Amino acid sequence: MSARILVVDDVPANVKLLEARLSAEYFDVMTASNGTEALALARRAECDIILLDVMMPDMDGFEVCRRLKTDPATHHIPVVMVTALDSPADRNRGLEAGADDFLTKPVSDVVLIARVRSLTRLKMMTDELRMRAITSLEIGMQAPERSAVSDTGKGGRILLVDDRESSYERLATILAAEHTIDVEPNPTEALFHAAEGNYDLLIVSLDLNNFDGLRLCSQARSLERTRHVPILAIADPENSTRLLRGLEIGVNDYLLRPIDKTELLARARTQIRRRRYTDHLRDNVQNSIEMAITDALTGLHNRRYMESHLATLAEQASTRGKPLALMILDIDYFKSINDNYGHDAGDDVLREFAVRVRKSIRGIDLACRYGGEEFVIVMPETDLHVAGMVAERLRRSIAGEPFAVHKGTKRIEVTISIGLTTLEQKGEAVGDVLKRADTALYRAKHDGRNRVVSHAA
Repeated sequence: MSARILVVDDVPANVKLLEARLSAEYFDVMTASNGTEALALARRAECDIILLDVMMPDMDGFEVCRRLKTDPATHHIPVVMVTALDSPADRNRGLEAGADDFLTKPVSDVVLIARVRSLTRLKMMTDELRMRAITSLEIGMQAPERSAVSDTGKGGRILLVDDRESSYERLATILAAEHTIDVEPNPTEALFHAAEGNYDLLIVSLDLNNFDGLRLCSQARSLERTRHVPILAIADPENSTRLLRGLEIGVNDYLLRPIDKTELLARARTQIRRRRYTDHLRDNVQNSIEMAITDALTGLHNRRYMESHLATLAEQASTRGKPLALMILDIDYFKSINDNYGHDAGDDVLREFAVRVRKSIRGIDLACRYGGEEFVIVMPETDLHVAGMVAERLRRSIAGEPFAVHKGTKRIEVTISIGLTTLEQKGEAVGDVLKRADTALYRAKHDGRNRVVSHAA
């Protein structure tokens, strides 16, 4: 796994040492000798991870990190502070500034590379989501960066898995100052608890009695409902090797006992902020997909989706030897509704029409707005006789009750005409099926509207 690492340090010897270590692991290394240069490189999106020294002349590492994490263009880039400072106060100051980790020199090669690889995986996943979400901006959806940089990381839901009472009582008390905490002292129940709880963070002790905490972390990563929940591991100092193994299997961060209160809260906030940001990205991606295939007014699928999905349904029907029914529906005299009552009333009719359509068809049926006041319903495994009954029921549901418009102040009569056909010949082009249904619809309108006309294959 390769990535571009930006090393920021004003001491050339330190830069060369880190560059040699990282290059040996096939990372692409860039360097900057001061904070101003580092900020410029980061804003040009030329790095995946930043290894940042603290003691620099023009701008110290704390300030550089703070600026990176408050800039919407760079807040998502992982920052690891690598410094000779080793006091808890310095560590906490770095974490409070937004650093993803704080490593004290001299840093072992194993620890450094494990941390970089772990953050590289995280950054690449985030980048993929960000790229997919870019199109959401083009359709008017809100970018999550602004809310991400202002997120305090507080108010999260945390599941703490620890079977030592003295330990989990202290940790829960600390965390409860900023978050909602659930404690699970039974490791065998923890995974089920995590899957059902919609948590923002899992904190797992790796020193559980008669249970492998790393296996629990691995299982959480393999389960769909917990795959993206960040994991903060806690271990005794003699288990530091297991922590490195944890980073390889998907643990996001770790702490060694004895736990510093301020550091625990800072690391929890960092993970929760990142979780919320990536969740927002995923939501944007999902919403943009839905908007691309959904008619905004009626909530039904749009013509683009119907045309691509109909071919799949027709192929499945041919392969399985099953019938496929298709009907085209047209709201009668829809232009006069717009002319007499206004386009707002026309929109009211279209929305209510979509509601009644959904109530009249099955979950496996495909309902689409074909264009204007025309709609298409595709019914898998349905022959002409059954489809005719469904079409007639739908026609009656439309004609049987007036449509409320103008916020219910008026009610108008609406009817529909329906053209119906089926796909029964193996390999038949879906365009031919649509033409037959359209021909049947034309006959229904020609014969007086408010009726169903079938066209056999």
